[in-house]
Amino acid sequence: MAQKIRVTGVVQGVGFRPFVYGLATQMDLHGWVRNTAGGVEIFVDGKKTEVDDFIHRLPIEAPPLARINSIIVKAESVKQKYTTFDIRHSKNSSSGYQPISVDVAICPDCERELFDPNDRRYLYPFINCTNCGPRFTIIKDIP
Repeated sequence: MAQKIRVTGVVQGVGFRPFVYGLATQMDLHGWVRNTAGGVEIFVDGKKTEVDDFIHRLPIEAPPLARINSIIVKAESVKQKYTTFDIRHSKNSSSGYQPISVDVAICPDCERELFDPNDRRYLYPFINCTNCGPRFTIIKDIP
């Protein structure tokens, strides 16, 4: 069973594609995920029960900074048989609206790295990760 899924909201710069990749590979699903100007696009193929569970788990297990506005699911015919699940390059477009995460405090992991003299990010002023988000002040562009 193949499905095309479009997820809108704050889903870029928050670790959403790696999250989708991890969930899909954990569930032995095949296809791909990519950022677009309007959010995240996912093509997933596998057993019906697994695909349904995957869709159900997306909003429940999403990364902490993700804010999902909508999940649109559309049945797809399988034009190409996928044997893996891949993170594809972003699809640029001049249309669409993509909200980004607001600045939030650094997470405990980043704080630990920031103040560890043995860490390569020791006192690095722009430290961040997907759990505490990209800093709005350093984002240049999104797809």
